Amino acid sequence: MAVGRLRRVAVLVLEGAKPLDVGIPAQVFTTRASMPYEVRVCGPAPGLVTGGDGLSYHVADGLDALAWADIVFIPGYRFPDRDDPPPVVVDALIAAHGRGARLAAISTGAFALAATGLLDGRRATTHWHYTRALAEKHPTVRVDENVLFVDEGSVLTSAGAASGIDLCLHILRGDLGVAASNHAARRLVAAPHRSGGQAQYVPRSVPEPLGERFAVTREWALHRLDKPLTLETLAQHAAVSPRTFSRRFVQDTGYTPMQWVLRARIDMARELLERSQRSVEQIAADVGLGTAANLRLHFRRILGTTPSEYRRTFARGNQVA
Repeated sequence: MAVGRLRRVAVLVLEGAKPLDVGIPAQVFTTRASMPYEVRVCGPAPGLVTGGDGLSYHVADGLDALAWADIVFIPGYRFPDRDDPPPVVVDALIAAHGRGARLAAISTGAFALAATGLLDGRRATTHWHYTRALAEKHPTVRVDENVLFVDEGSVLTSAGAASGIDLCLHILRGDLGVAASNHAARRLVAAPHRSGGQAQYVPRSVPEPLGERFAVTREWALHRLDKPLTLETLAQHAAVSPRTFSRRFVQDTGYTPMQWVLRARIDMARELLERSQRSVEQIAADVGLGTAANLRLHFRRILGTTPSEYRRTFARGNQVA
């Protein structure tokens, strides 16, 4: 399958960088024939960068990679609340953003991004352990401690390391569509899509059998999106009352059950639009939305576009395998 325009990704390794935070974007966007990305791992200067957790990194590129990149990832690092990155790094990030690059922070990389001033007045998140410190150090940033990631367009932030995967897959979905993102998720053996609004952690303890049962119910529902799904149907499958199911579901996912079902149906419609030639009317029936008008209504409300426009953007011929 043809590959679209090559996108350039820089992963900026700062002193004390966390290994998982560095590895996630490097692996998700790794340079390969089937992915329209080129990745460079860089540091404040070429050479050895002392990382965290006993690892160091020998990077081939310095800050010139930020002037080259379309997307710059800033992995988390140790002691982010103590000192800002070197001024030369801050200036390079500001210049990259001014040139049109997207800046995406993983975990405590949000502190480096906040040091640029580009998060002032915007929503952002970081690892839950550091949300208060981020809010205190940068009081004009609207810190949200209860989400996995925040997309503010040209600046994006995520919580702990695992949510860095969610952020990377979210970026892939926006760049290449659902099919490519799901393909990458399967390669990583990761959840295809966790909403940015999902909680970083459950506020109260949930008995393990209940959590497992809800995961099974979500999987069960995903295979029945073409059939009627109500709150009562889902709660019956989970063997709890509708009220309990609804309350716990919001805590687990950040959505009400029916919001989640609707978005799952829209995602299924997106993949069918990308991978098949079925009409909008047929796809609406396939995903349980009934009519083409209903699909168009929810598609525009959630994604800000129409099914036909989406298909033109993410047609199979422009996608990766």
